[in-house]
Amino acid sequence: MTTTATITKQFISSEQLLEHWQGHRNLTRRVIEAFPEKELFEFSIGGMRPFAKLAVELISIGGPALKGIVNKHEEAFNEEAFNPKTKEEILKKWDEETQVINQYFNEISEERFQETFNLFGQYEFPVYQNILYFVDNEVHHRGQGYTYLRALGIEPPFFWERF
Repeated sequence: MTTTATITKQFISSEQLLEHWQGHRNLTRRVIEAFPEKELFEFSIGGMRPFAKLAVELISIGGPALKGIVNKHEEAFNEEAFNPKTKEEILKKWDEETQVINQYFNEISEERFQETFNLFGQYEFPVYQNILYFVDNEVHHRGQGYTYLRALGIEPPFFWERF
């Protein structure tokens, strides 16, 4: 009997994982762009947060989390540090964090992906599971953005067009 504890067969490289994640980030960026300025910050359905707040959450996770993983620093999650007032500010910060993600992701060795890390001092999982969570969380929130855009009568970008 073979278990993942004894043998790990790779089906995706770390470069492919980063490319996949950045494809999602590119699509989410296009969703941000699709929102009218006012609705980005004010529109919500059913008590959910406006998409600007969801985008700030995503911005506050990716780069800071990877910095923590690489530097083995368990700093608490903080989405209060960035408080944008315009779509332009969000997009600028999004692009800056994309570069931070690229830099720090590429500093994670293949072995480190299997190591347990206590992300933000709260979420103790293997590094690869934390990274998959970042993608899952983004897809989840982007789905909320799609719902908002459709409710506003705006056609969202095709979900399969990531680049």
